[in-house]
Amino acid sequence: MSTQSVIESKLMQAFHPVSLAVINESHLHAGHHHSDSEHHGTFDGSGETHFRVRIVAEAFAGMSRVARHRAINEVLQDELNGSVHALALEPAAPGEATRA
Repeated sequence: MSTQSVIESKLMQAFHPVSLAVINESHLHAGHHHSDSEHHGTFDGSGETHFRVRIVAEAFAGMSRVARHRAINEVLQDELNGSVHALALEPAAPGEATRA
Protein backbone atom coordinates (compact mmCIF):
# COMPACT_ATOMS: atom_id res chain seq x y z
CA MET A 1 0.00 0.00 0.00
CA SER A 2 1.37 3.45 -0.89
CA THR A 3 2.08 6.05 1.76
CA GLN A 4 -0.64 8.25 0.28
CA SER A 5 -3.17 5.40 0.58
CA VAL A 6 -2.17 4.76 4.19
CA ILE A 7 -2.59 8.45 5.04
CA GLU A 8 -6.01 8.54 3.35
CA SER A 9 -7.15 5.40 5.14
CA LYS A 10 -6.01 6.53 8.58
CA LEU A 11 -7.63 9.96 8.20
CA MET A 12 -10.90 8.42 6.97
CA GLN A 13 -11.01 6.06 9.97
CA ALA A 14 -10.09 8.70 12.53
CA PHE A 15 -12.15 11.67 11.37
CA HIS A 16 -14.88 10.39 8.96
CA PRO A 17 -14.41 13.50 6.79
CA VAL A 18 -17.04 14.92 4.45
CA SER A 19 -14.16 15.72 2.09
CA LEU A 20 -10.53 14.66 1.95
CA ALA A 21 -7.72 15.38 -0.48
CA VAL A 22 -4.24 14.01 0.13
CA ILE A 23 -1.91 15.53 -2.43
CA ASN A 24 1.61 14.26 -3.04
CA GLU A 25 3.75 17.40 -3.42
CA SER A 26 7.11 15.64 -3.33
CA HIS A 27 7.98 16.73 -6.85
CA LEU A 28 7.67 20.40 -5.78
CA HIS A 29 10.60 19.93 -3.40
CA ALA A 30 13.18 18.63 -5.86
CA GLY A 31 16.54 20.21 -5.20
CA HIS A 32 15.89 20.84 -1.51
CA HIS A 33 18.51 19.62 0.92
CA HIS A 34 17.55 16.71 3.18
CA SER A 35 19.72 15.55 6.02
CA ASP A 36 17.83 12.33 6.72
CA SER A 37 19.45 8.97 6.13
CA GLU A 38 17.19 8.04 3.20
CA HIS A 39 17.88 11.03 0.96
CA HIS A 40 21.46 12.09 1.86
CA GLY A 41 21.98 15.53 0.42
CA THR A 42 19.81 17.01 -2.33
CA PHE A 43 16.32 15.54 -2.74
CA ASP A 44 15.37 14.58 -6.31
CA GLY A 45 11.59 15.03 -5.80
CA SER A 46 10.73 11.37 -6.24
CA GLY A 47 8.69 9.19 -3.93
CA GLU A 48 6.16 10.02 -1.26
CA THR A 49 7.79 12.37 1.22
CA HIS A 50 5.86 15.66 1.06
CA PHE A 51 2.06 15.85 1.31
CA ARG A 52 -0.70 18.43 1.56
CA VAL A 53 -3.87 17.33 3.38
CA ARG A 54 -7.14 19.15 2.85
CA ILE A 55 -9.73 17.68 5.18
CA VAL A 56 -13.20 18.81 6.24
CA ALA A 57 -14.69 16.91 9.16
CA GLU A 58 -17.29 17.48 11.85
CA ALA A 59 -14.66 16.24 14.33
CA PHE A 60 -12.87 19.59 13.94
CA ALA A 61 -15.87 21.69 15.00
CA GLY A 62 -14.97 23.77 18.05
CA MET A 63 -11.28 22.83 17.87
CA SER A 64 -8.53 25.40 17.53
CA ARG A 65 -6.22 25.27 14.54
CA VAL A 66 -3.41 23.96 16.77
CA ALA A 67 -5.66 21.23 18.23
CA ARG A 68 -6.68 20.14 14.72
CA HIS A 69 -3.05 19.90 13.62
CA ARG A 70 -2.10 17.96 16.74
CA ALA A 71 -4.98 15.51 16.22
CA ILE A 72 -3.92 14.84 12.61
CA ASN A 73 -0.24 14.55 13.54
CA GLU A 74 -1.13 12.03 16.25
CA VAL A 75 -3.03 9.85 13.76
CA LEU A 76 -0.14 10.03 11.28
CA GLN A 77 2.70 9.69 13.81
CA ASP A 78 4.12 6.51 12.27
CA GLU A 79 4.30 8.11 8.83
CA LEU A 80 5.86 11.30 10.22
CA ASN A 81 8.46 9.21 12.05
CA GLY A 82 9.07 7.24 8.86
CA SER A 83 9.08 8.27 5.22
CA VAL A 84 7.04 11.50 5.39
CA HIS A 85 9.36 14.50 5.55
CA ALA A 86 6.73 17.26 5.42
CA LEU A 87 2.98 17.52 5.90
CA ALA A 88 1.01 20.68 5.08
CA LEU A 89 -2.36 20.61 6.83
CA GLU A 90 -5.57 22.41 5.89
CA PRO A 91 -8.20 21.11 8.32
CA ALA A 92 -11.68 22.63 8.59
CA ALA A 93 -15.11 21.90 10.03
CA PRO A 94 -18.12 21.79 7.67
CA GLY A 95 -19.30 25.28 6.78
CA GLU A 96 -15.95 26.93 7.41
CA ALA A 97 -14.24 28.74 4.56
CA THR A 98 -11.47 26.64 3.05
CA ARG A 99 -8.90 27.35 0.39
CA ALA A 100 -9.81 26.26 -3.09
